[in-house]
Amino acid sequence: MRMNDRLVPGLHIVATPIGNLADLSARAAETLRKADRILVEDTRVTAKLLARIGAKVPMTRYDDHSGDGDREAIVAKLADEAIALVSDAGTPLISDPGYKLVRAARAAGRAVHAVPGPCAAIAALTLAALPTDRFLFLGFLPAKAKARADVIAEVADVRATLVLYESGPRLADALAALAEGLGNREAAVARELTKLHEECVTGTLEQLTERYLAAPPKGEIVIVVSPPAEPPAANDAELDAALDEALHRLSPSRAAAEVAERLKLPRKRAYARALERSR
Repeated sequence: MRMNDRLVPGLHIVATPIGNLADLSARAAETLRKADRILVEDTRVTAKLLARIGAKVPMTRYDDHSGDGDREAIVAKLADEAIALVSDAGTPLISDPGYKLVRAARAAGRAVHAVPGPCAAIAALTLAALPTDRFLFLGFLPAKAKARADVIAEVADVRATLVLYESGPRLADALAALAEGLGNREAAVARELTKLHEECVTGTLEQLTERYLAAPPKGEIVIVVSPPAEPPAANDAELDAALDEALHRLSPSRAAAEVAERLKLPRKRAYARALERSR
């Protein structure tokens, strides 16, 4: 990370606190203090963080409205300068436009370094008490009802926990749309993460919709939704019907493999049944 007593030139992606300023890592603080320039979403927000750690580094705004010309100018400086990229809170590039800058930097052969740290999506996932072995981050759902329903329909069958960001005024509508599109799954609403009034409320999507319809909350919010329930295992009659059709086209072993995968059954069971049906 260092070259003598300065940062190695390149782009340094720095995660910043999502609420509790004490969560800024020592490495992140050192990176921000030693950077030649810091790219920020809002100078007012980042200025408070820099004041806390005693960093006096020039800031340049970089956000959704930054264009190709802005990125080209930044990338040109990366050969000789250490430039830090931060968001208002959490890890840059997570529901954030920074990936275009990283892509441009890599295409130009510039070094890119990650300084990991807080992330609201991961923090909420750890609090929700829902499966964490597979999860899908969806960012913010569209504001318009039709577009929102279309996105939800796209992920309805994904066998993973869903993680979304939302705002207080839109929370109840988002929960209702999720309940309609996904069914009444288990879910959690996490808000004010790492702050004094942090909370993580669990329940079904319908229960959470009712709760927040009456009292829209404030603060940054993460919704976590459980995966779809496992489908019921196929019975013998369903297995036989599927095998009889497949055996007209395939050998017993291939028919068993195809049917086992389609019906989510052990291949050994399907193969034994296929041998019986083929005799």
